[in-house]
Amino acid sequence: MGKYHELAKEIVKNVGGKENVAGLVHCITRLRFTLKDESIAKDEVLKAMEGVVTVMKSGGQYQVVIGNHVPEVFEDVMQLLDLQNASEVPEEKKSGKLLDRAIDVVSGIFQPILGIMAACGMLKGLNTLLVTLGLYSADCGGYLIINAAGDALFTFLPLFLGYTAAKKFGLKPMLGLAVGAAMCYPGIQSSTLSAGIDPLYNILSGTMFESPVYIDFFGIPVISVDYTGTVIPVILAVWFASKCEKQFNKIIPDLVKFFFVPMLTLLITLPVSVLFLGPVATFGSTLISEFTLAIRGFSPLLAGGIVGLTWQILVIFGMHWGFIPVYINNVMTLGYDNVMMPFFACTFATSAVVLAIFFKTKDKKLKEMAIPNFISGIFGVTEPAIYGILLPLKKPFIISCIAGGIGGAFYGHFNFRKFILGGMGIFELPNMMNPDGTMGNIIVAFIGIAISMAVGFVLTMIFYKDEEKVVLEDDGANTSSHVDIAMENNVAVSREQGKKIVVASPLKGKTIKLSDMQDEAFSSGALGDGLAIMPEEGVLYAPMDGTVSALFPTGHAIGMTTEDGVQLLMHVGMDTVQLEGKGFNPLVSTGDVVRQGQKILEFDIDLIQKAGYSLVTPVLVANSNDFEHVILEGKEQVQAGETLFTVC
Repeated sequence: MGKYHELAKEIVKNVGGKENVAGLVHCITRLRFTLKDESIAKDEVLKAMEGVVTVMKSGGQYQVVIGNHVPEVFEDVMQLLDLQNASEVPEEKKSGKLLDRAIDVVSGIFQPILGIMAACGMLKGLNTLLVTLGLYSADCGGYLIINAAGDALFTFLPLFLGYTAAKKFGLKPMLGLAVGAAMCYPGIQSSTLSAGIDPLYNILSGTMFESPVYIDFFGIPVISVDYTGTVIPVILAVWFASKCEKQFNKIIPDLVKFFFVPMLTLLITLPVSVLFLGPVATFGSTLISEFTLAIRGFSPLLAGGIVGLTWQILVIFGMHWGFIPVYINNVMTLGYDNVMMPFFACTFATSAVVLAIFFKTKDKKLKEMAIPNFISGIFGVTEPAIYGILLPLKKPFIISCIAGGIGGAFYGHFNFRKFILGGMGIFELPNMMNPDGTMGNIIVAFIGIAISMAVGFVLTMIFYKDEEKVVLEDDGANTSSHVDIAMENNVAVSREQGKKIVVASPLKGKTIKLSDMQDEAFSSGALGDGLAIMPEEGVLYAPMDGTVSALFPTGHAIGMTTEDGVQLLMHVGMDTVQLEGKGFNPLVSTGDVVRQGQKILEFDIDLIQKAGYSLVTPVLVANSNDFEHVILEGKEQVQAGETLFTVC
């Protein structure tokens, strides 16, 4: 049983149980579920769970953002799911939008090797750095062995992608590996074929696709392509192989399927791949390279600015995966990437904004979150900062995008490049050293980091300020609802010593002591002092003049902060978050100023009761510790607008 076993149990339960999970992979910060029915997953319950940052839906995946410890959570979740193939996409999920499906395929194929790819890239970069510093030469045995450790994955990338693509497309993984190995076979590589041999002839002469032909396949010309280090050809080949395997499984007798199906699959797949799929993919890569270079040719500064400005938005929606093949293709075909690399600025812009928040905020919890997220961002993992701090605060996220855009524009203008795949954050820097040992590109890298961080830090220090905020959390995992209402320390509240603050009842109904409630979180008083009401009509009124400081997305809970600094929470029913908004009609929004007696929520009593949920509604002073007493009025029955309790 792993460290995160309990968290894993609750995640599986709230995504609809293991019977609703068709596949699961993970990236650096997210569990990426393929669910049979996303509608039964409890989004808000998951978002509110301790240990979960947020929930996203993108690319045909249900993404539960965990943070840097996602691999450990993934292992515990996998033990509960008992999946035969964690990455396989069921047929019923393949009917989504074309863009979502494409992103899902790309992310599913690359995620399993991202960690090892980053590690290998760091080894290559470190090797280059040490040679540049003169610690050893590029022709010594030590360099060769370290380079082999770092370069092997990139040289034989089709083998790795053949394996992961096979799992994604439902092909036997070993068969996918065989397809990838065949495409790297020396006898059909252009570099091998062209060694000291004149081509038989050239085809597509006079175009950007001109290619030599050294061999043919029973009279059909085989266009010379070097598939080592490529991406798209092997993915197409494995996809085609998966279709072949399915057809052969249908027609070949069970007695001989064991060897005839893979034999025929390979026999058909490899010729089709080297004759058609591989060349087409290669020509497509050429077009992508030409197109991206044309964009840069129009305005490198503008192109870099757009990438830097929009990258984090793409990350939020998982759409950045659609651009990863462009980045890899450029490095493998051109020897560098200068089109997508402006996104490097975003990592440090985000980190600087978080650091500025640390210095600017007076909120202790925010300070505690800021430093770990700053460090994580410097190392290239920004999702915890984005989801945990920047997005909830809104303005800092906008600032980070602006800073990333400015840094990206600088990188675009000065032709910033990356020559070796892999690495993250500061660990990418060695891979940005010019292959000839000159330092121009790495200097550009450091200046861009400084610009991005300076802009992000200064703008945050100028424009960010703590604001009154309310955070509601409802774990939904058991009978308890955990609600935390917090006011930033710098919010000025005028409160006269000894003043009595009267809180009116927001509902008509019978009063119930908190201690008599079945929910331990409320009955213990841990969430604040107050009283509960069994409502007799489905209308919730504002109990005092004040501001709506929180409105739970499902509408079942509303937080208010009054002019006297009383923080009130009204939570309609128990576990009603699981209705996912059905039966609730909020009449206000977060930030609205309301007057006592104003209708702020309508709810359907019959619907809630028929669904099997209790209507008992606690009305709490969430910051009761800031006051000496919360004095209950003692009435068994109250009308909306009558005094419920007094705070003093």
